[in-house]
Amino acid sequence: MLEVSNLHASVSGVEILKGLSIAVNPGEVHAIMGPNGSGKSTFANVLAGRPQYIVDSGSVKYLGEDLLTKMPDVRAKDGIFLAFQYPAELPGVRFWQFMKAAVDAKRRYAGEKEMAVREFDDLWKEKAAQVNIPSELISRSVNEGFSGGEKKRAEMLQLALLEPKLAILDETDSGLDVDALRTVATSVNEMRHPDRSFLVVTHYQRLLNHLTPDFVHILVDGQIVESGGADLALQVEESGYDQFIKATAS
Repeated sequence: MLEVSNLHASVSGVEILKGLSIAVNPGEVHAIMGPNGSGKSTFANVLAGRPQYIVDSGSVKYLGEDLLTKMPDVRAKDGIFLAFQYPAELPGVRFWQFMKAAVDAKRRYAGEKEMAVREFDDLWKEKAAQVNIPSELISRSVNEGFSGGEKKRAEMLQLALLEPKLAILDETDSGLDVDALRTVATSVNEMRHPDRSFLVVTHYQRLLNHLTPDFVHILVDGQIVESGGADLALQVEESGYDQFIKATAS
């Protein structure tokens, strides 16, 4: 699914990723953990193709193809989904229309017909109920006036509608209350599939209480310094990142 080799990337001339390597197979859930400034969000944004994140060297293969040569919209149409740490508001853009356009664009790219309005509306209502998002929220403009938790629920609706092959959740648990956290985790668990993979970027183990990853990776100073199973996240919860930071510095 995804193969990243010796990836170096910078932002505003400052190197953030310093030789990151990881392989994600179809159907796997990988958690990326690390202290502030370690490069977690930079990695997520590089994969999504945000232009201010510059790849200096290394390679990224997605479904056997060079991901770095593709524009952000093509990456999305090829099945990469990024849930932002801070989702943007789009005043004046109705959520329903926004998602209908996104789903239709993906279908056209795959050589399929656009969805009829009634067909999409039925799907919309089904997925909205699945992620437990109130109807009054999704009748607004995209994220306009949403709380942090409501924005994350809205992203889970986008995830359910777009059905990506690789979903990247960039600190999607940030600022969530217990109920919203459970909704996010439930949405991911329900979306798990042998042909779909997840990269879950997080500071803390609390999301992983509800979502058990296949692999956990510790990112420090732009490199993965430790990888293991779900118990590695528990180790971080108990003793923090100091042991990994000290090991990197030595």
